[in-house]
Amino acid sequence: MTHFVTLISDPAVPRVTDGTVVSARWALEDVGAEAAAPEWLARQVACDIPFTGSDPKTVQQAIKASVGRAPVDVVVTAARNRRKRLLVSDMESTIIRNEMVDDLADLLGVGAIVKEITQRAMNGDIPFRAALAKRVELLGGLEQDFLLALRYRIVFMPGAQTLVRTMHANGALTMLISGGFRIYAEYVQEKCGFDTYVANDIVLKDGVLTGRLVEPVLGVKGKQEAMDAFLGDRNLTRDDTLAVGDGANDVLMLQAAGAGVAFRAKPAAAAAAQHRIKFGDLTALLYLQGYRRDEFKTAKAGARVT
Repeated sequence: MTHFVTLISDPAVPRVTDGTVVSARWALEDVGAEAAAPEWLARQVACDIPFTGSDPKTVQQAIKASVGRAPVDVVVTAARNRRKRLLVSDMESTIIRNEMVDDLADLLGVGAIVKEITQRAMNGDIPFRAALAKRVELLGGLEQDFLLALRYRIVFMPGAQTLVRTMHANGALTMLISGGFRIYAEYVQEKCGFDTYVANDIVLKDGVLTGRLVEPVLGVKGKQEAMDAFLGDRNLTRDDTLAVGDGANDVLMLQAAGAGVAFRAKPAAAAAAQHRIKFGDLTALLYLQGYRRDEFKTAKAGARVT
C-alpha cells in the first residue's frame, strides 16, 4: 500500500467509531482505491487505513465528506518516509496555549489593542515584523523580573511533551522556532525537552524593557531559514521534517517541510499547509506518522506538562 488515511479525534473526547471507519472504507471504494484492513492506533481516538490506487487529494475529500460534521480529523500521508527525523514547531498557540505578548498586554491594560494586532498578524493581514514591533513598543517600561515571572503562567498544549518525548525515543531531533521572546522559548524548551530553539530577543536597559526588538527579527522567512540551516548542519532534508504551526508567520516553514501541519490554525496557515488538525491534540502529529498509543513516551509522574 502506498498511502494511509488516518482518522483522528481529541483523546479527551474520543469520536472515531467503528461506523466512522466503515464509512471511510466505503468512501475509499467509491473513488476507486484499494484499501487494506484498518489498524487501530488508539481505540476510538485514531485509526489507520492503508490504501493504494487513488489520488490522495481525492481520497481526503471523499473521506471528509463521509465523516461529515463529526469532530474527526482526516489526514492522508504517503507510506514512504512517514516517520520524520526532525520535528520543527512554532511555540505560541501551538506548543503552548498562550500568546505571551497578549498576556503581558492584558496585565498592562492594553490587551484589546495588542490582541487585535496579533490576530491581524496571525491571519496575514499585516506584516509580522511590523505587528511585533508595535506590540513590543506598547510594552515598553516593563521590568525584566515581571517578564520572567510570567513564565509560570504558561499553559502547555495537551500532548506537547508526549510528542517531543516520543519522537526523541525514535531517534528524531526536535526544534522550537518562535516569533516570540527568547526568555519564554528557553523556558518552553527546557520544560518540553526540545533539542534547541530559536526566538526573538528584546532590548532591556537597566532591567527594563525599552520597547525595541533586537534585529534581525525572526519572521515568516526567518522561520524557514532557521529550519533549513538546522537541516543542513545535520545532513537532513526537508522531506525528513514535520513542521507544525498555527499562524501566517508559519506558512513558509509549513510549506517547505515534508509534512506541514496546521494545528488549530488561523485561516492563512490552514489554507497553506499540507495537513490540518482541528480536533485532535498534539499527539495527532504522532498518529499521522503511524505511531500507536502504546509507543508513546508520556510525561513522568507529577510532571506539569503533558
